[in-house]
Amino acid sequence: MNMERLRKYRDRTMLWACLGAYGFTILYPLYLMVITSLKSTREIFTDPFGLPERLNLQNYLTLFETSRYDLYFINSVTVTAVSLTLIVVLAAHAAYILARYAFRFRYALYLLFVMGLILPIRLGTISLLQTMIRYGTYDSIVSLILVNTAMGIPFGVFILTDFIKMVPSELDNAARIDGCSEAGIFYHIIRPLLKPALAATALVNLIPVWNDFWFPLIFIRSDAQRTVPLATALLFGQFQTNYGLVFAVLTCASLPVIFSYLLLSRHFVKSLTLGAVKG
Repeated sequence: MNMERLRKYRDRTMLWACLGAYGFTILYPLYLMVITSLKSTREIFTDPFGLPERLNLQNYLTLFETSRYDLYFINSVTVTAVSLTLIVVLAAHAAYILARYAFRFRYALYLLFVMGLILPIRLGTISLLQTMIRYGTYDSIVSLILVNTAMGIPFGVFILTDFIKMVPSELDNAARIDGCSEAGIFYHIIRPLLKPALAATALVNLIPVWNDFWFPLIFIRSDAQRTVPLATALLFGQFQTNYGLVFAVLTCASLPVIFSYLLLSRHFVKSLTLGAVKG
């Protein structure tokens, strides 16, 4: 009995030690980012890992008073919010059709979505650029929304199709007997059950959309249409860089991602639990 208790204590200690080490690797860089944003350039180079000598918000004041980062943040939030909304809505409808209706070439269509996970969309950058110019969306955040939506839909369809297949089809048949339309079945029966999967789809696509640098670099030319990652890259000068200002930007840029994860984490964990039960 004592050996069994000792073994459990050892396993629990090792588990907490691993979790503590993993948490440290995640939180310590965030800690360094925040304290560095509160330092002057002299403090950053003389004591890069220490606490600031005093609370210094000058980098944040410079960020919003002498630059257009409020506009860049609005652009990034707009691109991310609209892109994630379109990804979730379109992927949910497509997944419902693929999971519930039998029609010709259904499996081939599903494979096309899966191929979207394998083939990087950046291979078609030149073609996309020509298309954006032809249809007048070049140098506009609309082009970023369209590209991010196209990149996120395949993953959403891949995840949501399996989740919808887990929902018993008897619920659909019972709703049809009660006179519910096909659209009503999706919106009143399937959609509420998909909340964990929708949250997982949104969270997985959140960071790639928010941190995207490649397509803003290619599609955006004017200052008014820049996003945070593109504008942040311009802070690095050839001979001199204000690292305090850079870390202030990075701190502010991480807040929407952290807030979104805290808001949706409960549904995200639930989706992982459902996937584990299925497996």
